[in-house]
Amino acid sequence: MLDAATTAQLKAYLANLRRPIELVASLGDDAKSADLRALVEEIAVLSDKISARYDGSDARRPSFAICADADDSGKPRAEVVFAGLPLGHEFTSLILALLHVGGHPPKEDAELLDQVRALRGPLHFETFFSLSCLNCPDVVQALNIIAALNPEASHVAIDGGLYQDEVERRKIMAVPTVFLNGEPFGQGRMDLAEIVAKLDTGAVARAAEKIAAKEPFDVLVVGGGPAGAAAAIYAARKGIRTGVVAERFGGQVLDTMGIENFISVPHTEGPALAAHLEEHVKSYDVDVMNLQKAVALTSGDSDGLTTIELESGASLRARTVIVSTGARWRQMGVPGEDEYRNKGVAYCPHCDGPLFKGKRVAVIGGGNSGVEAAIDLAGVVAHVTLIEFDSQLRADAVLQDKLRSLPNVTIIVSALTREVLGDGGKVTGLVYRDRTTDEDHTVTLEGIFVQIGLVPNTEWLKGSVGLSNRGEIEIDARCATNVPGVFAAGDATTVPYKQIIIAMGEGSKAALSAFDYLIRH
Repeated sequence: MLDAATTAQLKAYLANLRRPIELVASLGDDAKSADLRALVEEIAVLSDKISARYDGSDARRPSFAICADADDSGKPRAEVVFAGLPLGHEFTSLILALLHVGGHPPKEDAELLDQVRALRGPLHFETFFSLSCLNCPDVVQALNIIAALNPEASHVAIDGGLYQDEVERRKIMAVPTVFLNGEPFGQGRMDLAEIVAKLDTGAVARAAEKIAAKEPFDVLVVGGGPAGAAAAIYAARKGIRTGVVAERFGGQVLDTMGIENFISVPHTEGPALAAHLEEHVKSYDVDVMNLQKAVALTSGDSDGLTTIELESGASLRARTVIVSTGARWRQMGVPGEDEYRNKGVAYCPHCDGPLFKGKRVAVIGGGNSGVEAAIDLAGVVAHVTLIEFDSQLRADAVLQDKLRSLPNVTIIVSALTREVLGDGGKVTGLVYRDRTTDEDHTVTLEGIFVQIGLVPNTEWLKGSVGLSNRGEIEIDARCATNVPGVFAAGDATTVPYKQIIIAMGEGSKAALSAFDYLIRH
């Protein structure tokens, strides 16, 4: 299952095991079970601290558990289960699970890990993932850490593409989907801090209390995407007191699949880039406050400071502020869209596409993202209907040619999506209006992937800084807003071309402008 280079690398990692672990496989007579047995056998011979057996009783076959030795009560100290083969994006999750169950400490904040150990159970987590999902590994790895550190917790990571009968029975229409003790717990990307905050109800109040006690910053960056990270690095390098407050460090990049236009890096993926951004920021003396949503900006107090109010109730003050809150997926705004979100209405074809294997889906949007999504999905689903509002597709010609060459794709232009249809539990179709005839048509399908652009995350700034009629922050050539001491950068602004590398340049410029403002005032 593993090539020689991967095997050698895995063996080097497993040298870090601190206690014995046992791999317990539950197998059937199918080819996937044979593959899983081969994988377990290959892992077991790489360390004298690993043993394996193949008589597991788990009803999900194939699956295997990673168990640590028992404590004095006879209860295993940790148990992590993979139902399916954790390859692709989940191979890193497998390596980390082996290490963490084997006693190697996770690379997380010590205070956060203490919170994990203090959680009270029972906490039995189940995560449905797909091997092509970029967001799933973050969730799987976070829950594996909880299971490895807390004896009252366990975690099963389930390949939704392999266990489609269970996916259907439990009505799972998006990944990652997490259940806690059999009840829905969360969907979408979550890191360890977010999960712990949901479990530890006092965490938000404690974090707000710590934030409220902080002294004013010279530069406070609001937002942790590429623009915010660049701004924080450039500000910190000036030796001034710098803080970053972000609802989700990494921002929209975390939901991006392949990145092939980041100059000097031929290919990377969003979560990997976001992790490097955070690591780079934290290498400087920057106060990073994650999982904190800004809700208001007030400028011009008696001290000449700007105040950022947070959803948690805390406030931060700064001599200059750089707003880089980015953008989010644009919604269709039609009846049924909100009702069937994650029940057939999706926004990430890479993440959720495998759940629609053999089914009929629609893609809304004929730009590059929409056409790319339709091409990707055509290789997985039974049929793709692409619906575009304009009279022609707007994607690059090479993408259009590829799309038109696929036999299981229908293209509909001059079409206005009117309604998402469903049976109360899942999507069953959509209604669109032909803009040339004003006639309504119904398309029967099981999934709808919305790819119609972005909306700036600036609603909280209405009335405090100048916004364009599209809600973008109006800035000048130096990234200054109409409010003295307040700057902005990235996809939330009027700067054209919403690209990662442009956002980074704008963030750097905003930081230099903020520093120039400080030395002149």
